[in-house]
Amino acid sequence: MWKSLERHCPSYHLYIFAFDDESKEILAALELSNVTVISLKDFENERLLEVKPTRSKAEYCWTCTPSVIDYCIHTYGLSDCTYIDADLYFFSNPNVLIEEMGSKSVLITEHRYTKKYDQSATSGIYCVQFITFKNTSDGMTALNWWKDRCIEWCYARKEDGKFGDQKYLDDWTTRFEGIHVLQNLGGGVAPWNVQQYQLSNIENKVYLQPTGQRDELVFFHFHFIKFYPNDRVDLGDYTLHNSVLVNVYRPYLMEIMEIELILKDRFGFERRTQKYFYKNALMTQVHRFGRKLLGIYNLHKLNEINKWHI
Repeated sequence: MWKSLERHCPSYHLYIFAFDDESKEILAALELSNVTVISLKDFENERLLEVKPTRSKAEYCWTCTPSVIDYCIHTYGLSDCTYIDADLYFFSNPNVLIEEMGSKSVLITEHRYTKKYDQSATSGIYCVQFITFKNTSDGMTALNWWKDRCIEWCYARKEDGKFGDQKYLDDWTTRFEGIHVLQNLGGGVAPWNVQQYQLSNIENKVYLQPTGQRDELVFFHFHFIKFYPNDRVDLGDYTLHNSVLVNVYRPYLMEIMEIELILKDRFGFERRTQKYFYKNALMTQVHRFGRKLLGIYNLHKLNEINKWHI
């Protein structure tokens, strides 16, 4: 994500919250340009530490989302701050997305689910992936409300119209003033909505072409990617057309493998692989066979990615 931002954005500063000591040490040693690395011990406050034992690791990350934005704005005196997920990858300058909000104080992005993947009822209309708050009365009102709600309740389950940190955003366009919903389709492309677009590469720029409109791809959200033993990568249970694999997934995975070599050489860092869904080998094979039948196998050998072509 940082390398793609460095490549496409001429002016930015990235505040990285390292949620474990190893990440903090490696990121600090890399001395990345335009980056400030923040450890948990510097960031966590009494309210967060009080609820931390009641949350899983993922739930605690979600709980902290509005708090990290608030921390950056007030610690570094920022006029505005954009939260971005670590699994985003930029294909062009994201400033165009922030400029679109104009005088509004908060920018939110829709999931824009493809119909068969629609989880709006459970996961929310909007995705906490790229969200901007200005240090204004309207911006801080929304941010403080969200921060308090996440500390009160933020779990990986559906309950009373809530889910994690995300369902809280569903009514923001009527609850708060100064909310802008992103219109540029190039921001927020992800496995759950990319089926709606025809992707094309024109002079090393990736474009979306839905219903006669053409938008340049700004960022892609690489949700679900998992690395398994024997140099396999799983891209999830989604329909991913060949143009998506070649124009979007290939450059991302190739760059990850390049970064792995650097980390291995400098820090002896080895890729963390995950076990497959099922401990039982037979169930694993049945699941893989089912995905093949549905055309969503998406399990690839890393050493063959550079051979993908349209």
